Amino acid sequence: MKTKKNITITEEDGLAAESGKSKGISLGTRKKPKTLLEAIDNINTKLSNYVHENGNDEDIDLTKACGNNVDYLAKRLGVTPLQAVVFCICVELGPNCIDYNDFARALRISKAQALALVEVLNGLVRRRLLTLTSGFRDKTSSYVIPGRVIKALTTNTDYDVPHRKCEDTVGLLSYFHEFYDELEEEGIKQGLLLEEVNDLFQENPGLDIVDRIERYGLCPNNRLLLLFFCDKLVNEDDPYLNFFDLESLYPSKKEFALFKSQMRVGRNELMIKGLLEFTCNNGIADTSSFTLTAKARTELLASVNLTVKEEELSGVIHAESIAAKELYYSAKVGKQVDKLRAFLDQEKYKVLVERMRERYNRCGLTCLMYGGPGTGKTETVYQLARLTGRDVMAIEVPQIKSKWVGDSEKNIKAVFDKYRGIVAKAKVAPILLFNEADAIIGIRKSGAQNAVDKMENSIQNIILQEMETLNGIMIATTNLTENLDSAFERRFLYKVEFERPDADVREHIWHAMLPELDDNECKTLAEGFDFSGGQIENVARKFAIDGILGELEQADRLSELTTLCSEERINDPVMKSVTERRRVGFVA
Repeated sequence: MKTKKNITITEEDGLAAESGKSKGISLGTRKKPKTLLEAIDNINTKLSNYVHENGNDEDIDLTKACGNNVDYLAKRLGVTPLQAVVFCICVELGPNCIDYNDFARALRISKAQALALVEVLNGLVRRRLLTLTSGFRDKTSSYVIPGRVIKALTTNTDYDVPHRKCEDTVGLLSYFHEFYDELEEEGIKQGLLLEEVNDLFQENPGLDIVDRIERYGLCPNNRLLLLFFCDKLVNEDDPYLNFFDLESLYPSKKEFALFKSQMRVGRNELMIKGLLEFTCNNGIADTSSFTLTAKARTELLASVNLTVKEEELSGVIHAESIAAKELYYSAKVGKQVDKLRAFLDQEKYKVLVERMRERYNRCGLTCLMYGGPGTGKTETVYQLARLTGRDVMAIEVPQIKSKWVGDSEKNIKAVFDKYRGIVAKAKVAPILLFNEADAIIGIRKSGAQNAVDKMENSIQNIILQEMETLNGIMIATTNLTENLDSAFERRFLYKVEFERPDADVREHIWHAMLPELDDNECKTLAEGFDFSGGQIENVARKFAIDGILGELEQADRLSELTTLCSEERINDPVMKSVTERRRVGFVA
């Protein structure tokens, strides 16, 4: 009965050629091969003859069986003699989908014995001479010779062995980026990435990014994930990644599903430590898309000159894009608006913030603008932003609320997280505008039992807490103030009531909206209709449309406007004196 031969796995590179022959196999002279391919061919020929002639009953020392070409090849490839021989076998078997079964057949050994070569093969992967294309952990990997290696062989070019020692954060991320890209071509596997990151960190202990990540005490998977986010931001100018981008970092669908479930509810270690956060679109948290937090960027990438232009946040209105619009106020409201404009002036704002921080420890500006519809609350915010050069992060409150329990709270938290990030990077603090905020500043429900009431209270508690520590400018607009919670009333530094305009202000508005009207026509309309500025604007727009359609006659102008005014209000008399109406406000 024949005994199966054992394969000797050793890094000793003794040459059987020194004895001239081995078991009748001529190992040739020590003549140096001329090319890489010649050395590989010589080694494979000798190994094949050796295995064929010695049958199944001999032990094999791969390096001794292959002659004097091994040293030459090992030096040219930058590997050990044993790795050089195993690489030659890969060339003979490959270049694609080589596994341990192929080695078992080629060397006439058992599959179990062939598995002893897996660590040698993985060493070649780490030297970038092979890439891994299937499961790393279960040792059933297939290996491929990359195209760049084949090119080096065919052109007889010395293989440039990568070095992991990096000069700075950019160098380390560039190395990781290159390594990931090369493996991605053949199929990324997490196990190999984890080992590569571990070696990369061990060889660069003095770099800031390595030191900081190590201090976080992350598990290996999250250390890899965090480095991946940094790589994408620095090397691809991509600050936002979704689940599709991250799937390749996980070895199985089961592990990836677990990761997704943790991320969606904010329970992943990186989110708990404040290093990753949901992306935010117009105040809505996208629970399938993530970005590095301001904290992570500051601590990990402080030495990197990031020139990336982030994707524009939906809902952010830039000051220069706001069209100028003349607004008319009563004396009381006008005085308050002027004070707000002075506060928001860039130079004065800096001084005021510093003084408030020194005296009261709270430096945020919070303002509530309330009054009837069409009285100019929202437009006032935009005009203040335009005049003081401030962008507006506009949040439509009804869009924040979600039918899913828990999501609304995430959305409101994401709004403030995103605003903090913008303030931290902006030269001029933008305005955080909560438009139509009636639903989130009402009286909190005591003893809330159902899910909706609990959600409402949670949202309000989050906002109240954020207002306490606000570093910036928050303005809320509302039509209703009867149900304003006292806690909110106390936290709004300024409260401006926008009353409906009186007859004099309405006359100015009519002139501004329809310059072609004479003074008598404006006065007649102003005294005849107790309209808000928004209502006057609606009438003016309809009047302009009728003019474009050719349905107006100069002689009937006032009559047409009177008709349009009567249509503007439902169930209201056409002509009614201002004195017969309750005063409520301002202009649009």
